Amino acid sequence: MARCEVCGNDYGMSFEVHAQGAVHVFDCFSCAIHRMAPICEHCRCRIIGQGVDVDGHWYCGAHCSRAEGKVGIVDNV
Repeated sequence: MARCEVCGNDYGMSFEVHAQGAVHVFDCFSCAIHRMAPICEHCRCRIIGQGVDVDGHWYCGAHCSRAEGKVGIVDNV
């Protein structure tokens, strides 16, 4: 068993996420999202999908990037 780094639960089905040279341990996806997902710099929501990286700034989509004055960003559907 391993202890979740977010909630501290010692859980037999915990899992590891390897990212940028670090290893993180979580007991559920909710804790992993809480710790790992970037935050939109406009609306402050957690970016769970692809998101938009504009010059090193993260947004949940083109709408929020445009609201921050970034131009030329479009959502593909």
